[in-house]
Amino acid sequence: MVAWATSVAEAELSGALPRRWAHSQGVAARAAELASALSNDAGLLAAAATLHDVGYAPRLVVTGFHPLDGARFLRDEHGADEQLVRLVANHSFALLEAEERGLREELEAEFPLLEEPLLVDALVYCDMTTTPDGEPTTAQDRVEEIVGRYGADSAVGRFIRRASLEIFAAVERVDAALATQPR
Repeated sequence: MVAWATSVAEAELSGALPRRWAHSQGVAARAAELASALSNDAGLLAAAATLHDVGYAPRLVVTGFHPLDGARFLRDEHGADEQLVRLVANHSFALLEAEERGLREELEAEFPLLEEPLLVDALVYCDMTTTPDGEPTTAQDRVEEIVGRYGADSAVGRFIRRASLEIFAAVERVDAALATQPR
């Protein structure tokens, strides 16, 4: 699944959005660091990390909300695994941004949130501790960078500020899970 995800994400992002592709590669690298904590779901996390932003690809934009556009693309064009599609659709507290955009009911109806808290938190961790250029960062710095890039009054700025405490809590839960893993 990971090789397929990398191929799809690279095809959709590398040429059109090289910085987004660099971010996706960095998020995937973070997922690899979590493999021991997620043993059975490590491949699923790696695939979701690689594909989480595929909905930004210009040819895939329908609603302008990348989690929804990406999930629909993966489901409709690739028949992707349901768990993978639901992770992409809901990554990094996307329901809160969907609410800002008037798409929450649509997102919830098509792609219910997975009932696997550690896996959901792990994708938040990977995304929110990786810069747009694919480098490691702190969740606090990432939230500040997003607000600065989009503006505090934009839909993304409002969403990320609303979601910040949940993002920080998810990162802390993953850090705690990692601390229990043998080195």
